[in-house]
Amino acid sequence: MTGAAGFIGSHLAHALVQAGTVVIGVDRRDPGADPIAAANLAPLRSFPGYLHVTADLIGCAIDPLLIDADAVFHLAGIPGVRPSWGAQFSDYVASNILATKRLLDSAVRMRVPRLVVASSSSVYGATDGGPSVETDHPRPTSPYAVTKLAEEQLCLAHAAQSHSPTTVVALRYFTVYGPRQRTDMFAHRALLAALTGQPLRLYGDGHQRRDFTYIDDTVAATIAAATAPEAHGVINVGGGSNASLLEVIGIASSLAGRDIELHQESPRHGDVPITCAHPGHAHEVLGWKPQVDLHNGMRAHMQTLAAEPAVYSRAA
Repeated sequence: MTGAAGFIGSHLAHALVQAGTVVIGVDRRDPGADPIAAANLAPLRSFPGYLHVTADLIGCAIDPLLIDADAVFHLAGIPGVRPSWGAQFSDYVASNILATKRLLDSAVRMRVPRLVVASSSSVYGATDGGPSVETDHPRPTSPYAVTKLAEEQLCLAHAAQSHSPTTVVALRYFTVYGPRQRTDMFAHRALLAALTGQPLRLYGDGHQRRDFTYIDDTVAATIAAATAPEAHGVINVGGGSNASLLEVIGIASSLAGRDIELHQESPRHGDVPITCAHPGHAHEVLGWKPQVDLHNGMRAHMQTLAAEPAVYSRAA
């Protein structure tokens, strides 16, 4: 598993080792030096079935990590829309595209049966407001989204080679939230503001809508993508909890019993008005449906956030 020290990766690794799967987790963040990586990986310390390797896919030897692997979960990459417009774009290309190419070459050489890659709903870009279907034409509106589309299509191109032993499933995640979520993500920031009384930065008018997907549902879909015999190609992973940012603020405020002070700012370049996943393909191919609604997911997120160390409690 690449990106194992991240938000989704650490939850996925934990679920797999709890089920008795041996997991080799790879991440360029050193838990000995990075407090967030250390906190994310802390629940895995008691499991002998987890081995962590600190390495960067752009230059490390990958073949030895894939010996006898039944599947590869490729979650590593640089996220975030806003920073991708600046000088950091070359890092996005290196991590999201070039490193992926090295991993794919190795997976084919080592004859790994299945590769599951984390893509993003951002590849759809601005839509007409209706649910996005996997066959819709992608129109990415940020450099980040362009790299994610390139990443998933690169993986699918490798799988389409006649000699390739590796099938690929590209999961287009829709706004994943929950405990250990990145501190720049909106659900985390809204809950932190509600807990602490700190003001919340709101980009735009708050009427933007997102299809929020709880982390446990995301993990279940990702595991299913590695094991479902007929799974291949692109699959939406959306939580079915389509809500506006103002509605998220309202839930956070209600859960904490505190009004949230808003600092409204201009919309960010690359943000889209709405994301909404059509769930049919995931249910048909993976047998997967989300189980956690937004209110219950945010309650669980808030309970964990309130008990977490300061590493997760940055300003909203």
